[in-house]
Amino acid sequence: MIVRKNMGRLSPLLLLTLVLGFCFATYNLVTMVMHNRSISNWIVNDSNGGIFFDPVIEMPENVKKPNNAKLPFHVALTATDAPYSKWQCRIMYYWYKKQKDLPGSEMGGFTRVLHSGSPDNLMDEIPTVIVDPLPAGLDRGYIVLNRPWAFVQWLEKATIEEEYILMAEPDHIFIRPLPNLGHGGYPAAFPFFYIKPALNEKLLRKFYPEEMGPVTNIDPIGNSPVIIKKDLLEKIAPTWMNVSLKMKNDPETDKAFGWVLEMYAYAVASALHGVQHILRKDFMLQPPWDLETGKKFIIHYTYGCDYNMKGELTYGKIGEWRFDKRSYLRGPPPQNLSLPPPGVPESVVTLVKMVNEATANIANWDAE
Repeated sequence: MIVRKNMGRLSPLLLLTLVLGFCFATYNLVTMVMHNRSISNWIVNDSNGGIFFDPVIEMPENVKKPNNAKLPFHVALTATDAPYSKWQCRIMYYWYKKQKDLPGSEMGGFTRVLHSGSPDNLMDEIPTVIVDPLPAGLDRGYIVLNRPWAFVQWLEKATIEEEYILMAEPDHIFIRPLPNLGHGGYPAAFPFFYIKPALNEKLLRKFYPEEMGPVTNIDPIGNSPVIIKKDLLEKIAPTWMNVSLKMKNDPETDKAFGWVLEMYAYAVASALHGVQHILRKDFMLQPPWDLETGKKFIIHYTYGCDYNMKGELTYGKIGEWRFDKRSYLRGPPPQNLSLPPPGVPESVVTLVKMVNEATANIANWDAE
């Protein structure tokens, strides 16, 4: 009986020891959790100054931009002198001018980097810097290989006042004022679902050796849209050009990557320089797959939009109603395009309305 009573009681000293030990362990656990949150919680400011979480977005808290700070960026797109490229550039520049000075915008200057080597008829309409194309035959029919070479030349010869650069494309339309989504050494980029470094490790190891780290260091991005500090791009651009050419000259890689080869090259070049990007899903939308514009900033109209008159998507088959930029390879689309039938997603309707507004207000629209 006595033994059982003693075993059922805790002495005051033992009880005090257990309490202190529990408090110490709890303190350590809380401290550890708070510390881990401070260094590995990745957050991002939205356009309204708020904060939201997304497993794809990566931005350390210690590089958040103060809400009252303005960090203007220079808008740069590469282009050719082909009619197909020119009409897209004109629409893109129209919407840049409309959004540039609105609240929330951090857009700075604008440059069309024309890699035809000679002036065209848009020199007085759009700020343009002329650079040389790659030597004849080097792109092997893949015109996009001129993009990294164009940026290398532009960065060497141009005076760029802004500290940041947005690399954009002719088929981009600004649907909202665009703030600077990049932060210091962390550029901002759009994650493309079809850029999959982990699934292409064997190929990518030809250009990103194992000693550089895991292939997951390569972001699932292309070079556009990307907002990046000028000094970072000056380091990455020559590597991007060289990797692009090496990939194109490797038959296995060329066949596997096809038209997205130059996108993979930019992602690899960035990783080789230890640069990782904040991945912003709200940077851009791509009709017809993205159904609503929502709070996104750029429409990328790279895909054809084909629908029947019931408003049903007929992708892969020419629709009764369609908008596809490739329908206008030899000249600009006509003004006042017909709007989509009822039931077509809002993103497609918005795209056509914005194209129509631009073509109605750009002087001499029919000029090639």
